[in-house]
Amino acid sequence: MLDRNAVALLVIDYQEKLLPKIHAGDAVVAQAVKLIRFAREMGIPIVWTEQYPKGLGPTVEVLGNELEGLTVFEKMSFGCMGDASIASAIEETKRRQLLLTGIETHVCVMQTALAALEKGYEVFIPRDAVGSRSPQEYAAGLHRLDKAGAQLVTTEMALFELLREAGTPEFKKALPLVK
Repeated sequence: MLDRNAVALLVIDYQEKLLPKIHAGDAVVAQAVKLIRFAREMGIPIVWTEQYPKGLGPTVEVLGNELEGLTVFEKMSFGCMGDASIASAIEETKRRQLLLTGIETHVCVMQTALAALEKGYEVFIPRDAVGSRSPQEYAAGLHRLDKAGAQLVTTEMALFELLREAGTPEFKKALPLVK
């Protein structure tokens, strides 16, 4: 079960030149916004990456605005764990659960998740907050992640799981994100 004190959010490669090609990309970004806002409200650490920004451009503006003030990690390896600075940033959070949002499901998200699972992290993938260029690749990526032991959730499922109960100050802060 997701635990607010054990989880970190990874925001993976939502970049200008790739996002327009992502199937249902606007919906995926909308869910990522919810996750980022929730993480910031709850003090959950966020690690943010861009894959070869010289070629794929920066993070799309709507998400870049939400991530303002945080460090962006540029990478060439598809999986975040394949980059020493990103792996170190994740380790420095002292969190053992990772909630991954990003693109593409079957490439960077999957390779990050598989390597994290090998390192003993619990991995959660909100299926509505990840995307691929084709529905087939998206489905294949989720299938493989599920078989490898990642827990497939939805954004709303993750938010309510992290909140645990209604009536708390945290619940009141998060309520606009789930309405």
